[in-house]
Amino acid sequence: MHKKIALSIALCASLLALSCQDKSPKKVKQEGAVTENMGATIAGEYYYSAEGAVLKGGSFIYAVAMDDMAKELGDRVAEVKKDVYDMVPVMVRGKVSRNPALDQGQEVWEQMITIKEIVSVGDQPAKVDIKIQDQKKTDVSN
Repeated sequence: MHKKIALSIALCASLLALSCQDKSPKKVKQEGAVTENMGATIAGEYYYSAEGAVLKGGSFIYAVAMDDMAKELGDRVAEVKKDVYDMVPVMVRGKVSRNPALDQGQEVWEQMITIKEIVSVGDQPAKVDIKIQDQKKTDVSN
């Protein structure tokens, strides 16, 4: 009988604890992004062309849904670029999801972002991680 009462009290206490938890939206930091109910705020480097766009961060690369917001960001980035291949630091708010082109068997980035808001655009192109230089070879024949 005492075991049933103790079990009932423990069950009631557990239910009470669960029902009193804070149900407000939580912000969770993940790989440079703060996620919440309306999407994520993500900082990265943006590349845009008529064929496609990507947002690259330190530990992620997202394909970008090619819609009006992607084009608007592409136009704003174009004003900053010095070279056609330059990437520009940006901060955007949007939804990250599985890239639907994967289901069609295409070789694409696994995740895609749909930009909902442009938060900021850098005023200079991002520094290049890898720089390829054209070096002249010298003829060393005797």
